[in-house]
Amino acid sequence: MQDVAFTRWDPLRDLLTLHEQIGQLVGTDAPGWTPPVDLYETAGAFVLTAELPGLTREQIEIHAEDSRIVIRGARAAATTGDIACEQFHRVERGHGRFSRAFALPEPIDVAHITADLKDGVLTVMIPKSVDRGARRVNVG
Repeated sequence: MQDVAFTRWDPLRDLLTLHEQIGQLVGTDAPGWTPPVDLYETAGAFVLTAELPGLTREQIEIHAEDSRIVIRGARAAATTGDIACEQFHRVERGHGRFSRAFALPEPIDVAHITADLKDGVLTVMIPKSVDRGARRVNVG
C-alpha cells in the first residue's frame, strides 16, 4: 500500500497565484481590476460611463486621439482600518491599476471631450468630429 498525502485545496490561493504569474508574463502594465463600463452613441456624441467608486479625479487619466479613448487609473488595496486582520474571507472589490481602451466607429472631436466624476461614476462625453468625410482644399 502506498501512502498518499492530501492537502486542502484553496481555489482563491490558486487563482491569486495564477493572476500574479500572468502579470509577470504580461509586464507591469497588467490591469489589477476591470471597472464596468457602458458606452453608447447619440446623434452627436459617444457617451462612456464607468463605475469607479473610491477614486478621486486625480487618480483617473483619460487619453483620446482619432477614434480611440483610453481610461486608466489605480485604486489602493482595501484596508481593515484600525482593526488587525489575520485573514480575509472574501475579497470582491478590485484594486490596483486598470486600463480600458475603446476603438470608436467614427472620428472624435478630441478638443471638446468633457469628463465628470460624481458619486463614483465617471461620465465622459465624446463629441463626434464635425470634419468627417471629405474636405475641400484651396490651391493658392
